[in-house]
Amino acid sequence: MTARPSESAPPDSAVAATDRRFMRLALGQARRGLGRSSPNPAVGAVVVKDGAVVGRGFHARAGEPHAEVHALAAAGAAARGAAIYVTLEPCNHHGRTPPCTQAILAAGIARVVYGASDPNPKAQGGGEFLRQAGLAVTGGVLEAACRAEHRFFLTHVTQHRPHVVLKTAATLDGRTATVSGDSRWVTGPAARREVHRWRNWCDAICVGIGTALADDPQLTCRLEGGRDPLRVIVDTSLRLPATAKVLDPASPAGCLVACGPRPDPARRAALEAAGAQVLPLPRGDDGRVDLGALLTALGRRGVTSLLLEGGAGLAWGFVRAGLVDEVMYFLAPKLIGGAAAPGMIGGRGFARMAEALPLGRVRVRRLGDDLCLSAPVMAAPFPPA
Repeated sequence: MTARPSESAPPDSAVAATDRRFMRLALGQARRGLGRSSPNPAVGAVVVKDGAVVGRGFHARAGEPHAEVHALAAAGAAARGAAIYVTLEPCNHHGRTPPCTQAILAAGIARVVYGASDPNPKAQGGGEFLRQAGLAVTGGVLEAACRAEHRFFLTHVTQHRPHVVLKTAATLDGRTATVSGDSRWVTGPAARREVHRWRNWCDAICVGIGTALADDPQLTCRLEGGRDPLRVIVDTSLRLPATAKVLDPASPAGCLVACGPRPDPARRAALEAAGAQVLPLPRGDDGRVDLGALLTALGRRGVTSLLLEGGAGLAWGFVRAGLVDEVMYFLAPKLIGGAAAPGMIGGRGFARMAEALPLGRVRVRRLGDDLCLSAPVMAAPFPPA
């Protein structure tokens, strides 16, 4: 995604070091809103005058003021004649809140610097509007980093579905559990804490009915101050018991059970009485819930990101359908062995190497004794940095 010709967008080599420095500060603000602002993007902004930051802000929740408004309010009178750095092009339409472009004009800002252009046809054009109003506008500063930061929103607004992150944990020989099904714990505390950070950031978490029955997971975020994602169970035949922990009414996030068409009335009534939302969907060509239809339904509900946690069969379904945007693999320094021990991705698998799902550049991090390998799917429109 490139800046529009009408905007000032110098090549990366010519972008001033000060612009990059302040945009990094804006990116830091943006991360404070992750998992809270959906379906809006978690935008960050800083107001700078005479080389000093005089205001900071981030978009905390849909329906509340955007990052620019918070930053301008923090700057107060110092905003007049200042520059504002925003990770996403300021919006130029009246939705739940007034246009940020109008707030920028009213504050007397002299220069606007933003990272990624807004692809939303309802909101885009803010940069050009401000340029026509006489402000200096520079777009495309740290554009790749800003697009990566906003990839959940960008996938949602352009693909009309959530951005899907396939997460799995396995031993170095690729096993997610022993032959007896014992999987606690494959990885150590640091890796498990990282997973809970992602649960805090993502709008929804998804597992298949096999995982739900075998592990009876809660699928909650256990970080202090964290928030639970919407729990999604893919359960074609409605086998989930009404006593499942994932239906715990103490979590305000709720649980959605995606099933096939014409579900059994008694099973549906029992799950709904236990607090579940039952969502009948068409079947795919494999006879199971159509995963594309599931993502479309979640997108309509404003879900911008989906953390896919298990199991191997569901992972294969998403991979086979081309619905994975990035992967996150946790590898533990252990060997289990066993031909019958479950692996990371099940199903029939691709018949030819040429059909394999290609991944982009792999990022490797150490978390305690474990490794975290993350990479974008090559076909994903908005990969992580």
